[in-house]
Amino acid sequence: MTLKVGLLVGREWSFPPAFIEEVNKRDAGVVAEYVKLGGTRAEESTEYAVIIDRISHEIPYYRSFLKFAVLQGVTVVNNPFMWTADDKFFGTALAHNLGVAVPKTVVLPNKEYVPGIVHTESLRNLAYPLDWRGIAEYVGMPCVLKDAHGGGWKDVFICHSLDELIYYYDHTGLRTMIVQEFITWDHYIRCLCLGQEEVLPIKYDPHQRMYHVEHEHMTPELGQRVVGDSLKLVRALGYDMNSVEWAVRDGVPYAIDFMNPAPDMDINSLTPFYFQWAVEHMADMAIRLAQNPRSQRAALGWDAMFTANR
Repeated sequence: MTLKVGLLVGREWSFPPAFIEEVNKRDAGVVAEYVKLGGTRAEESTEYAVIIDRISHEIPYYRSFLKFAVLQGVTVVNNPFMWTADDKFFGTALAHNLGVAVPKTVVLPNKEYVPGIVHTESLRNLAYPLDWRGIAEYVGMPCVLKDAHGGGWKDVFICHSLDELIYYYDHTGLRTMIVQEFITWDHYIRCLCLGQEEVLPIKYDPHQRMYHVEHEHMTPELGQRVVGDSLKLVRALGYDMNSVEWAVRDGVPYAIDFMNPAPDMDINSLTPFYFQWAVEHMADMAIRLAQNPRSQRAALGWDAMFTANR
């Protein structure tokens, strides 16, 4: 019987066709194709063994379908139940509990709320005004203000003073924001993590948002810690596809951004060299998961995440 791998994508143009071609040429009894959806019935079955999700964070219907697919026994990369539950503040606290170095972080109440929220009645548990001076002293200056649920460098502000921090916060609307210590780094690494087993640490310039094909960019000690801590994080989260960013200060790698369950895999940003690695290893993982199904319903025991031992 031929097993099916489905791909859910958005505007990507380079990774999807390359991935599908790579899986289909393997002759491994597994075929890949784009998922087609047009309304899902609660009692229907699902034809896929594996679904690779690259876009449900922007298409709510897809997320509902993927949670349904998990109930049908499909292995979804990444598990939509975890992806729905995560946020950058929780992730930072989780990393700290796992012994991973992270910046000092504070999650802030929203600036604005949906209609129907009466500030004097609905927000009685909130202390007001915020202790902005105390927050600024804790994280230090400069600091980073960013969306707790965001990604792709959207809604990220570098603040050099308390006035700047409050100004940018006042324009965040309904978004829940975190403010973090700014790590003045001397080396920056973005790791592509696949299958909770493979970690590819790539030298990265966050200012130009550019990868550099430079293989000997870490000492053995730094490389061992970056790979080990990356595996701690993805295994705790249960993510089979993720990118983890490390800002290295005085030899210590700080986990800056590590909840990227649909990481950038475009050929122009990854470079052709790392793009080919991503395509081939994603195909390896998809075929392996199709041939050896992993029940994700069992992974919903949340306790396991706190020890990185799913």
